[in-house]
Amino acid sequence: MINGAHVIIYSKDAEADRAVLKDVLEFPHLDVGHGWLLFRLPPAEVAVHPSDENDKHELYLMCDDLEGTVKTLTSRGLVCEPFSQEGWGRVTRIGLPGGGRLGLYEPRHERP
Repeated sequence: MINGAHVIIYSKDAEADRAVLKDVLEFPHLDVGHGWLLFRLPPAEVAVHPSDENDKHELYLMCDDLEGTVKTLTSRGLVCEPFSQEGWGRVTRIGLPGGGRLGLYEPRHERP
């Protein structure tokens, strides 16, 4: 049956965004040829939210200490948005060099 998931981040500067995943977030990776990197992600969960539109997906990374994680990421050159408090956790977004953003949050909910 299903044994994993593959997430795609589309970027206007894929090389720079790959460097963030490799060098800043330090995700383990392998080069599958010609500099095409695949990254191992931490354990994941998926949720389905109601929406008026289909084919809209978001990627959030999770951490146990949002302030500490953001401090580390900003010391490595990333820009993070101010925190917001949601019912499900404390949230920020990480700016990527290609112009995209990744969500980052400290969950308040149980994790499966």
